Amino acid sequence: MEQQNHSIVSEFILLGLTESHELQILFFLFFSIIYISIMLGNLIIIFVVKLEPQLHSPMYFLLANLSFIDMSLASFATPKMIYDLISEYKTISYEGCMTQMFFLHLLGGSEMMLLVAMAIDRYFAICKPLHYQHIMGHRVCIRLALLSWTTGFVHTMSQMVFTVTLPFCGPNVVDSFFCDLPRVIKLACTDTYILELLVIANSGILSLFCFIFLFISYSVILITVRHHSSRGSSKALSTLSAHITVVVLFFGPCIFIYIWPFSSVSIDKLLSVFYTIFTPLLNPIIYTFRNKDMKKALRKIKIKHVSSRSTFSLKDYNH
Repeated sequence: MEQQNHSIVSEFILLGLTESHELQILFFLFFSIIYISIMLGNLIIIFVVKLEPQLHSPMYFLLANLSFIDMSLASFATPKMIYDLISEYKTISYEGCMTQMFFLHLLGGSEMMLLVAMAIDRYFAICKPLHYQHIMGHRVCIRLALLSWTTGFVHTMSQMVFTVTLPFCGPNVVDSFFCDLPRVIKLACTDTYILELLVIANSGILSLFCFIFLFISYSVILITVRHHSSRGSSKALSTLSAHITVVVLFFGPCIFIYIWPFSSVSIDKLLSVFYTIFTPLLNPIIYTFRNKDMKKALRKIKIKHVSSRSTFSLKDYNH
C-alpha cells in the first residue's frame, strides 16, 4: 500500500510538435531565431525604460515588468523544446515536468494580473488625468507588480499542491512539447476527474475574470477618448490599441485551452505555441513599433551611442 501512494515514474516522454524529421530541423531553426528575437526584443524594452528618464513613468514601469515576464514565459519550455527537436530521446524528468507546470501557471497568472494593472494605469491616466500623478505613485506601481506575482503564485500553488501528490505508476507519454497540467494529470494512476475540474475552473475563471475586467475597462476608456477630439486623445488611442491587441493575443489562446472543452490535440498544440512563444515575441513588436515615446527613446539612445563612439574614435586618433 505504501508503494502505491508514491509515484514510480521518474521521467515523462514528450511527443513534441511533429514526428517528421524534416519538419523538426525546420522548426529547430525557426524557433531558435524566434527565441533569440524574444530575448533581445524584451531586453531592449527593459534597458530602454531603465536608461531613458522620460520613460520613468508607471506605464513603462509596468511594461518593463511585462517584458521580464514574457522573457520568463518564453524560457520555461522553449529551450527544452528546441533541444528536443534535434534530440533522439525527448524525455523530461519528473521534477523537471513539475517545475515546468509550476512556472507556466506562475508566469501565466502573473501576466494576466499585470495586464489588469496596466489597464488600471491607463484608466486613471485617461479618465482621471488630474489625479493620475497622485494615484499612480511609485509605491502603487510596486504594489501592483507584487500583486501580479502574488496572484500568479497563489494560482499555481492552488493546483500544484494537489498535482505533486498524484501517483504516476504507468503511462508517461505527454502529447505536447512541454508538461501541460491538463495532459499530465490524466496520466495519474487514480481518478482525477475532480482535479481536472479544479484545473479548468481555476485557470478558466481567472482568465475569464481578467478578460471581462479588461474588456469593461478598455470599453470605458475608449468611450472617454471618443468624447475628446484632441491631439492627446489620438496619442491615447494609439497606446490603447497596442494594449488591447496584446490582451486579445494573450487571452485568446488561454480561454480556448482552459474553457473550450472540445478543442483537439493539434489545436491545443498550436495555441500552446502561440501562447508561450509568439505572444512574448509580439509584445515587444507591438509596444515598440506602435509607441511613439518608445521609438523616440530608441532613436535618442542610438544617437547617444553613435556620438559616444565618435568621441572615443576621435580621442584615439588624436593620441
